[in-house]
Amino acid sequence: MVGRALVRATHGHYPIAFSISGGLRRRGRAGRAQRGVAHRIVEEELALLAKVTELLAELPAPGSLAEGPLVQELERLREELVARPDGKDALALREQWHRHSSLLWQLRASRAAPRVDPRSPYFAHLRLLEEGSERELCLGRATCVEQGLRIVDWRNAPVSRIYYRYEQGDDYEESFAGRLHTGQVLARRSVAIHDAALERIEAPEGIFEREDGAAWRHEERRASRLAGGEGAALRAHAPGEGGRRRLGARAAGARRADKRLPEITALIDPAQFGLISGPARGFLSIRGAAGSGKTTVALHRIAYLAYADPEVDSPQTLFVVFSPALQRYVEHVLPSLGVERVAIRTFEDWAREQRRRHFPRLPPDVRIDAPSVVRRVKLHAVVDAALAAQVQRVPGPASVEQAIDDWASVLSQARLLAEACERRFPGAFRVSELEACADWGRRRNEELFAWLEGDGDAQSALDPEDDALLLRAHQHRVGPLGGFGRRPLAYRHVAVDEVQEFSPLELRVLMGCLDEHRSLTLAGDAQQLVAETGGFGSWSELLAQLGVPGAEVETLRVSHRSTREIMDFALGLLGDLREAEDPIATRSGPPVEIFRFTDRGACVAFLGEALRRLARDEPFASVAILTPEPESSDLYYEGLAASDLPRLRRVAQQDFTFAPGIEVTEIEQAKGLEFDYVVLADVSAESFPDAPRARRLLHVGATRAVHQLWVTTTGRPSPLLLARSGGSAGSSGGAQPSV
Repeated sequence: MVGRALVRATHGHYPIAFSISGGLRRRGRAGRAQRGVAHRIVEEELALLAKVTELLAELPAPGSLAEGPLVQELERLREELVARPDGKDALALREQWHRHSSLLWQLRASRAAPRVDPRSPYFAHLRLLEEGSERELCLGRATCVEQGLRIVDWRNAPVSRIYYRYEQGDDYEESFAGRLHTGQVLARRSVAIHDAALERIEAPEGIFEREDGAAWRHEERRASRLAGGEGAALRAHAPGEGGRRRLGARAAGARRADKRLPEITALIDPAQFGLISGPARGFLSIRGAAGSGKTTVALHRIAYLAYADPEVDSPQTLFVVFSPALQRYVEHVLPSLGVERVAIRTFEDWAREQRRRHFPRLPPDVRIDAPSVVRRVKLHAVVDAALAAQVQRVPGPASVEQAIDDWASVLSQARLLAEACERRFPGAFRVSELEACADWGRRRNEELFAWLEGDGDAQSALDPEDDALLLRAHQHRVGPLGGFGRRPLAYRHVAVDEVQEFSPLELRVLMGCLDEHRSLTLAGDAQQLVAETGGFGSWSELLAQLGVPGAEVETLRVSHRSTREIMDFALGLLGDLREAEDPIATRSGPPVEIFRFTDRGACVAFLGEALRRLARDEPFASVAILTPEPESSDLYYEGLAASDLPRLRRVAQQDFTFAPGIEVTEIEQAKGLEFDYVVLADVSAESFPDAPRARRLLHVGATRAVHQLWVTTTGRPSPLLLARSGGSAGSSGGAQPSV
């Protein structure tokens, strides 16, 4: 299925399309392209580039303005001010000091600022008509407005909004520096310039591409489009849906006597329903690829259990999620199923609350600077084994204070950790790693016990992983965690979504809070593991560490979310991490397309145009722009904001709206969610090397898409993309490596 996806290698604004199997696929029908053309647009752009190149060559070199004379003058002024601070010339000397200091600062700032690269000075060209006169304006990665040059940085120049908001022929009205500017966009073109040579022009009049030698090829422009997927993604606030849905409720709230649940069977497949309606007691482990309905089954199972036992719809049922975004999503979905009182928490928040209730004397603050090796050891089941051995070895009262002592002793003595490791998990850690963890524990213990003894100068805080460890120490030494009214904390049912992101120790804490029904649902996919610490490698390994080896794992084989093209692409990213049996995709859709750009500015311009069209044609569509890091998200959000896109949002703290619009965030934040359209941005070799975590992260990002997936890259593409395209999709003559 590799040939179904497309790679679009571009060196400017709009890309050329290539099949991912390597063959060139030119846009347009046969005979529509013209070779060897001499066109007015080509002549204009060649003349403009020649003029820009000439003017750039005439600019003074960055270091040509020496700061030595300024520094010497400042030293002289300082000496005079020190010698005669109250002299009659003091005021004039201070004014000279401030003036020369300002000049020196400006000189040094100009050297540090980005400079226009003569080899690729700009990527877009505007010709504007304003107040009866025409002017040329170029957009690039740096600003240079001097000696006849007018190149502005697309990221922070207000005038660049004209390029991102208006099309050729549009009248514009924008306010810059408090002044209203009105005019008309006479020309709006994107260009690709490499090694100071013009390679490609895109304009409404067509696409012009330089071939071997000096010949130019002209073809009609047929813009890439996002289309056809409006409303395809499952959203909590789908228009006109969800608010009145109830599970099996008749008029006046009457319950159905049977359990056929037609509302559910209309939404899910028979395999999912079989898991939902399974026995109320015991464990249910659900494995399935992205979009196979794991979360759907877990949610509907709670609603199903509440049919037979109304106590299930109460705070005695706990739904545990990996992120605040999933928490908000579940908070919207469960009420639509007639389940309104279930506790929905992230594990981090739940564990923090329980730890503070059970260990009120410990410091409330949390630190996040623990080395990764310490975090890995703390989340591993070896610490659970060491805590159990400590309770057996050291007699003591069943008290909170003794549980704290157990916890502190195990984490500060490498010998105790090594014994548990050798006994239960041989080879899991090197001796040096256990010693590093113990050293960290000893230093934190000194701070903690000084703080507990009332040392006013002592500062102490716990690691996030300590919440679960202390609760587990309590379960080993004291017994079950306490609920309200001196009763044990005992849940009627616990469901854990995205279980692959949780450590076995964290899950053991939750299992210790089950009532006599021992009703537990675990749903996850090892192929979507992105946590750098914790998590698990396989279901068999997890179940063995949870004390239920050999337990059956139910597998959902049908992927209902993404199209066949998206799933083929996403599974191919996994490489050796791919499971033996692929999920079954139920429908086809547009091909996956990979777009390559020479810089982010061109990418933003391309996306801005496509998204404006999509917002006009499909106003209820949901779109996610997913990046590898917050800095990239900020850049794309700010660039797209200049394009005047409606309902554009920057999601920084998983504050998704689950409403139509465009949300810009990182891949990790969108985990577990879905969108009609997804753009994976900045898929570079630096951000996504050939490593297991990078493979899984890209797989997660790709499978957020319901209908259509685009991938963009600037600079050197990720080797994971090169592997998908066979490493040789071709190039249009640029200096960048081919996708």
